[in-house]
Amino acid sequence: MATERLNATAGSLLGFLHDGPQSGWDLVQTAQLQIGDYWSLTQSQVYRELTAMAQAGLIEAEASGPRDRRAYRLTKTGSSAFRSWLMQLPGPEQIRYPLLLTLAFARHLPAKQLSEFIAHHRSVHADRLRTYRDAETAARAAGATPADLVTLDFGIRYETAVLGWFDHLPDADQLRRVRR
Repeated sequence: MATERLNATAGSLLGFLHDGPQSGWDLVQTAQLQIGDYWSLTQSQVYRELTAMAQAGLIEAEASGPRDRRAYRLTKTGSSAFRSWLMQLPGPEQIRYPLLLTLAFARHLPAKQLSEFIAHHRSVHADRLRTYRDAETAARAAGATPADLVTLDFGIRYETAVLGWFDHLPDADQLRRVRR
């Protein structure tokens, strides 16, 4: 795995390993907690990348621990590869929003089911916005600075924009009449 070809999954795993050795399971949990709201990593991706990174000398496996979990630690080569990866211009964002895909084919759904899908997704985004605002309040109370909150601020602004979009959606009957 050459540094210039390091992908975002490998780069993020190397970043997490800067905090100390972690097992694949731990890395999946860390990713879900720290970046899960805006970047997804599957368990299979993590284990596939760990194998490739170990073969490339970017990480080293430690002895098996409890429940046969094997922790991995960052090597100097891995730390250097992480820095090189991080210094690259990030690629463009990719929108993969399943509801938008469903709306592209809305004419094939009953209006009631389409309305239920929209209501469900709106509720998910409203809940997420509340969670982000609560986290922001707690972080500020703990002394977080605006620089500490940049990803959380993005989440708040994103969820606010998505909820505004929901507020402007045509009703299900109108959406079903759209031909693309």
